[in-house]
Amino acid sequence: MDGLVELTGVSKVYDSGSARSALDGVSLGLAAGEFTSIMGPSGSGKSTLLNLIAGLDRATSGTVVVDGVDLGQRGEAELARFRRQRLGFVFQFFHLLPNMTALENVMVAAQLAGVRTGAARASARDLLARLGVADLADQYPARLSGGQQQRVAIARALVNAPKLILADEPTGALDTRSGDQVMALLASINEGGQTIVLVTHDAKLAARHCRRVVSLVDGRVVDDVRLESSDARPSDVVRVSVEEAAR
Repeated sequence: MDGLVELTGVSKVYDSGSARSALDGVSLGLAAGEFTSIMGPSGSGKSTLLNLIAGLDRATSGTVVVDGVDLGQRGEAELARFRRQRLGFVFQFFHLLPNMTALENVMVAAQLAGVRTGAARASARDLLARLGVADLADQYPARLSGGQQQRVAIARALVNAPKLILADEPTGALDTRSGDQVMALLASINEGGQTIVLVTHDAKLAARHCRRVVSLVDGRVVDDVRLESSDARPSDVVRVSVEEAAR
């Protein structure tokens, strides 16, 4: 597998007068094709890490390279184009546009990337079918369950065939059954070759579906566990998270 994300000595300080860093000297490499979970207690730097990988924020020091692009050396317009073409986003609260149907929500991401309307519609319909919600294409988000909305959001994230999917607590707003289904869906997408970086607080879900679990505490990487599906032990991931958070 080829390297896709490389963070080298990355620190992020939001308040120049504060002694505390949101991230503190993080070095981390993520390979193409991996399904990696970023875990840690509240305030550990999980979302900051995701934002830096997405180019939504800039490191105070260190370098962030994604798919060969040094994000710290790019302007805002270049970063916006980079996100449209190479990244897909899945959020906790879906962020579907309420005045657009499920189909239109998926289409709009392709159209913003320059895809013509006909091709965008065809890609969107294909993805909704693959994700099991083709019959909901003409429904508005308010008529969909949480799990259905998240499937539409995943279709939107995939429509431009991005190199990397970034998922920020994608099961946080779902019930247990829907959360399991969404995680299984992401795992299936990963098995097809898609690279996924997932932020979650749920150690059991991470251990059940992800191949690698990176734990953060106070802005630092405190553990990095690689799991094979047959060897995944949720209790070990829970233990690491609890013990490190207590230090």
